[in-house]
Amino acid sequence: MSVGSAKRKKAGAVLTGQVVAAYGRHFEVETAPGTIYSCVVRGKRKGIVCGDHVEILSVAGDQGIIEATLPRSSLFYRSEIFREKLIAANVTQLIFVLAVVPTCNPELLDRCLIVAENQGIKPLILLNKVDLIDRDAQKQTVARNLLFYRELGYPMLEVSAKASVQPLVPFLNGQTSLLAGQSGVGKSTLLNALVPLAQQATAEISDALDGGRHTTTHVRLFHLDADSSIVDSPGFQEFGLQQLDENALAWGFIEFRPFLQQCKFRDCRHVSEPGCRLLQAAQEGIFDSRRMACYHKLVKNLQKSSPGWK
Repeated sequence: MSVGSAKRKKAGAVLTGQVVAAYGRHFEVETAPGTIYSCVVRGKRKGIVCGDHVEILSVAGDQGIIEATLPRSSLFYRSEIFREKLIAANVTQLIFVLAVVPTCNPELLDRCLIVAENQGIKPLILLNKVDLIDRDAQKQTVARNLLFYRELGYPMLEVSAKASVQPLVPFLNGQTSLLAGQSGVGKSTLLNALVPLAQQATAEISDALDGGRHTTTHVRLFHLDADSSIVDSPGFQEFGLQQLDENALAWGFIEFRPFLQQCKFRDCRHVSEPGCRLLQAAQEGIFDSRRMACYHKLVKNLQKSSPGWK
């Protein structure tokens, strides 16, 4: 998206707009259809992200300074012990893209679903490259891995981006959707099919490494129509959740929720406490054992980041 050529207000005007691209501390802000300002931030202000609604000061031509960030409806980001990576703000839908190759990482999906639940972002699980499923055993493996999420109630869709993305289009109407997932699953191919002018680079999968090369290096928002947008983001292989506490983590597993208020102790962490209804349900086979193990791993990671942990 190039800097728009529409007539701009005189220097010194305060304008409101939306961040449509983020490059470190430089941003593109759209103040009206076709009107883009190239902006920097005032002072040492941090935390501005693609999708943010901001106030800018027009300084000259197509240049501006971001003065303030307006309240957000959501913020999708990952956080490690010593750093965090903001991805997109004010999104209403997470489209987590999986593919037949590279091999799906279920824990990565779980972590992104937890953040979506925490931020009130509705999720859609999208399986891409279904044209590559050419063996019965492979079909059964893919179906088995994803059936669990369908049974939990998460909406799912299968497409082949190189053939047609039309099945996805109705899910995008009226939404600000974030494309997310590990590298090499075809997010750029999906975007190019939806927004031909995006001209996003694509890359072939490295069979030797069973993974993809990063082809998107920054986050950018594209308009599909007046009411619908899609945000493209770089692929990732890890997704830390240090921003969430134990209660938020447990709530992010939607199948846990009916049992969270039934434990003997109100401050139960659902790890080894006596009278834990969640652990009892797990022992009864009500939950997928992998999901319970994922929760315990996340809690352990939080403990490691706590002061005094040894």
